[in-house]
Amino acid sequence: MKTTDNPINQLIASNMYTRYSGILSLSNIPLFLVDCDGYVVLEFIPSPDFCTHLCRERGEQVCESYRSRFKTSQEGSFVCRRGLHNIYMPIKVEGEIVGYIAGMQVFSQETEYQKYMIDVQSVRKEKNAELEFIAKSIASLKTVEEAKMKIHEQICGHIARNISIDLSESASSANQVVERLSIEKEMLERKIIDLEAKNMSLVVNPHFLFNTLNCIARIAYFENSHSTEELIYCLSDLLRYNLKQEDQLHTIASEIDNIEKYLYIQKARFKDRLEYSIDVPEHIKGYRIPNMVIQPIVENALIHGITPKRDGGRITIQAEEKQNENIVIISVADNGSGFTKEALHKLQQPENKAGLGYWSTNNRLKQYYGKDHGLKIAKSDFSGSTITITIPAQSIGRY
Repeated sequence: MKTTDNPINQLIASNMYTRYSGILSLSNIPLFLVDCDGYVVLEFIPSPDFCTHLCRERGEQVCESYRSRFKTSQEGSFVCRRGLHNIYMPIKVEGEIVGYIAGMQVFSQETEYQKYMIDVQSVRKEKNAELEFIAKSIASLKTVEEAKMKIHEQICGHIARNISIDLSESASSANQVVERLSIEKEMLERKIIDLEAKNMSLVVNPHFLFNTLNCIARIAYFENSHSTEELIYCLSDLLRYNLKQEDQLHTIASEIDNIEKYLYIQKARFKDRLEYSIDVPEHIKGYRIPNMVIQPIVENALIHGITPKRDGGRITIQAEEKQNENIVIISVADNGSGFTKEALHKLQQPENKAGLGYWSTNNRLKQYYGKDHGLKIAKSDFSGSTITITIPAQSIGRY
């Protein structure tokens, strides 16, 4: 219904965004007002460029996926062919639908993989768009946690219902509308606080960084820069792994996989100045360990052991199980010149910033497994350094 007598148009001149700014401040996910024919009347929170310029047939009208569902005259949600989650809420006046509040247009963690399957070349031909613009548009698409999606859905529902009431009530009820919106805003804020108390993250994690890297990797692939592509994917995987919760236990296998990607990238940097080997028996790889425990130790070996040597050196990672003691020992060794006395002293002082990483890692291990486990500087002399990580064998730690 794209006509001047549509009651939705009566609200545009009344500064709708200001009226709903309190509720809109609770989200940064796309939300817009459309009429029954799918024409965008007002964007409260703009759609991403990918949806606006690369998916819509016409810029001022939402895509066919939305328009086909508007015909059902119901509220609902759907996942589009690109994997983006979408919602739409009808605005009714005296039982007749006059428009919709719609939006979302984000990936969930379950559908995010579809982002990397978008055929860039196909989009380029279809829309006659620049490759750089397509890559940036794909990179800017958000991945959002389920908790935040639910909050956004509630916001859309509240705004849709309130616009319906605004269109039905007389101007004399304006104070009641303001009071109702204030109460609903408070309710939504309380729900957010409750979710945060349950450790449910309601902010977007820095996914944009490794999403951008993956898009650059796709461009490198099309340009036949396969070494660059592999390095970018390794860095992206490292970032993704680092985003995992610190209080969560992971298998030693996943930790080692992360270390291999880190060393692969460093090998590209140091070239012949860096060699490394990893020897972890298969039966040990299934044991569990706090994430990001081994990587800082390997990084220390690289910085303090390999980097200062003109000819570089070698890092060796090994693991063994001592069944008689019921422990697993993971050792990280380098053939550098050992820690200097000053560096070793700083490393052993918990109040010193230089030793903060060592001591925080050591404390994490002791919190999980007890005081008899953790880190130990097993060796540091002219022939190199060795730091060991001791955990219980077949341990699952605590969750």
